[in-house]
Amino acid sequence: MSNLRILYVASEINPFLQTTQVADFVRKLPQAMQERGMEIRILVPRFGLINERKNRLHEVVRLSGINISVGDEEKPLVIKVASIPNARLQVYFIDNEDYFHRKYVFTDKQNNFFEDNDERAIFFCKGVLETVKKLGWAPDIVHCNDWMTSLVPLYLKTTYKNDPIFKSAKSVFSVYNNSFEHKFNGDLIDKVKMMDIDDTMLTSLESGDFDGFIKVGAQYADAVIHTSGEDGENSAALEKLISEVEGEKEVNKIQDDENFLETHYNIYNELVG
Repeated sequence: MSNLRILYVASEINPFLQTTQVADFVRKLPQAMQERGMEIRILVPRFGLINERKNRLHEVVRLSGINISVGDEEKPLVIKVASIPNARLQVYFIDNEDYFHRKYVFTDKQNNFFEDNDERAIFFCKGVLETVKKLGWAPDIVHCNDWMTSLVPLYLKTTYKNDPIFKSAKSVFSVYNNSFEHKFNGDLIDKVKMMDIDDTMLTSLESGDFDGFIKVGAQYADAVIHTSGEDGENSAALEKLISEVEGEKEVNKIQDDENFLETHYNIYNELVG
């Protein structure tokens, strides 16, 4: 099957922003799958480090204007788009003035983790799904990359499970060696909850930390991938986390080598086969 529709969701993508290896993987995977005949959409946050003029971002008015609820607040969603140079790929950017207009990604200039990174992740994940609904484009595969996207598989299996756009979608969750030490406060569960989600579904998130986000993403995804660089080295903490996930669900371990693209291609086709 070469005509799959694949939605890529990530915190960054080259050439617009690169802070980790995620940006490289999310740059080469969509192009490789498109060259194999698949239809691609890519959604990332519009972090303040991304220069709109240099990268020729412009607002998509017909997709903007939705309000996204995060806890007791509603925040306006703005959608922007730009093309990747020398590739037939467009990238959609999830934007909001309160969450994404600071000139840093997850930490401030003193390297302090932003206290509202949980809210930024929630807004981003909800914004992705609402944007795809407004596009009217039904993906076969939703490939989520790194902790910031980990709530998408949960929402697909609950709130959005009967939505015509997503009812046939399978989710893939890729884990990377990008952990953080911060613990979010006790209202994280309430902020994450949406329709058809109760506390018992969110026990993985009770820890309020990186591990919790990874576990909830793995719990609800249809396939889990642990992606490592060429050296394959990970922290001991990540290795422990992966082993805990493996106790609940099979983890596809993929290294960035000559088989990287073909392995993903096969996983996608097996999921919808």
